[in-house]
Amino acid sequence: MELIKNIFFNTDKLIENSVVKISYTGKFFQDNSNTELYIHYGFGLLWENVNEMKMEKTELGYQALIYLNGKDSLNFCFKNSKGEWDNNEGKNYVFEIAPLPKDLIVVQESSLVESRKEGKIQQIWEKVKYSVIAAIKYLPKLFSFNTNSETVEDENSLK
Repeated sequence: MELIKNIFFNTDKLIENSVVKISYTGKFFQDNSNTELYIHYGFGLLWENVNEMKMEKTELGYQALIYLNGKDSLNFCFKNSKGEWDNNEGKNYVFEIAPLPKDLIVVQESSLVESRKEGKIQQIWEKVKYSVIAAIKYLPKLFSFNTNSETVEDENSLK
């Protein structure tokens, strides 16, 4: 997909927490020099997490893989090994990063299993707790050999 002349991505949309391949066929590729090319990039309006990465020269242009760390925009420019810059005439290259669609968020099965285990443990604990309470209330009556109807009513009130 071409978003700006000479800048291509391997996807239609930049999405947070994904990897994107950037291809550059701008002036440093077109002059066919053998210089190395670096992409200088950061995220958000303030260029957070600034990095610089050497790009690989291919017959399709210079290419690099970048992890989109979840900020709202990807900002970058290019620098060759001679110290020359392609920064989109001082404006840099800026592309919006879309949030990860909620239906693509993967919940690890192990976390579901853990929550199920915790739920079962909680159910068992509740049963044990009510059994202990019933035993505490019933034991004094058992040892006093009181077998009248109050004992049956007390057991029914615990349920």
